Amino acid sequence: MRALRAHWPEYLIEGALLGLFMVSACLFTVLLEHPASPARAALPSAWLRRALMGTAMGLTAIAIIYSGWGKRSGAHINPSTTLTFYRLGKIGGPDAVFYAAAQFVGAVAGCLLVGLAIPGPASHPAVGFAATMPSEGNPVATAFAAEVLITFVLMTVVLAVANDPRTNRHTGLAAGICVALFITFEAPISGMSMNPARSFGSAVSSGRFENLWIYFVAPPLGMLAAAEARLRSRGIHSILCAKLHHDNGARCIFRCAYPVCSADRSDERRAS
Repeated sequence: MRALRAHWPEYLIEGALLGLFMVSACLFTVLLEHPASPARAALPSAWLRRALMGTAMGLTAIAIIYSGWGKRSGAHINPSTTLTFYRLGKIGGPDAVFYAAAQFVGAVAGCLLVGLAIPGPASHPAVGFAATMPSEGNPVATAFAAEVLITFVLMTVVLAVANDPRTNRHTGLAAGICVALFITFEAPISGMSMNPARSFGSAVSSGRFENLWIYFVAPPLGMLAAAEARLRSRGIHSILCAKLHHDNGARCIFRCAYPVCSADRSDERRAS
């Protein structure tokens, strides 16, 4: 319980950040997909609506990563990301467990909050609390493979950009661009989740649990595969920190190998 006592602010931040991400996802889905929305009526092109949705969620991801909270917790907001950094030895076991638990709670809470605020629009079948679902008629195997591929690409980008002191400050931009592109072009195949907690939060509020297993299995596989590829090509010493944005003054609770760390890591390591 030492980790909980020492790092509970980071756990709460992770939950809150994913909750905010889900609020954004639900609200923009209502705006762009609800039949009564003026934006939906003005934008008959499904591709254009996806492009706008991708832009909105990409900007949301960027804002989260560069926010004060995101700089402090590392802005994982995804159990698959946390699991990957645990595999890489950058986050302690207790911290990984509490991060993942907070992410699931935050995703559910975010959707429930939208449901309380605008229950009708949020629960409409065209919105479904921004549920992630494979396209109708699309083979499940194809959706699964697509989720593995996009999470592999995302984590490859994150590990390359975030773990280089020369480029770390650009991680948010790189991740946001990936999110925007994937929603625009890949969402019709798998629903574009990349995040077990994100999909679970939508499923709890919408009641749409079919094929949820895809988003629990494929994203961790894709990200772990990217981590293995990084280790084989660059080695474990190329992984500096589990923060997506380390170049800031917030404390770092991870097993950080950056030359300069913003906090005394000796106490953090004992806690984890």
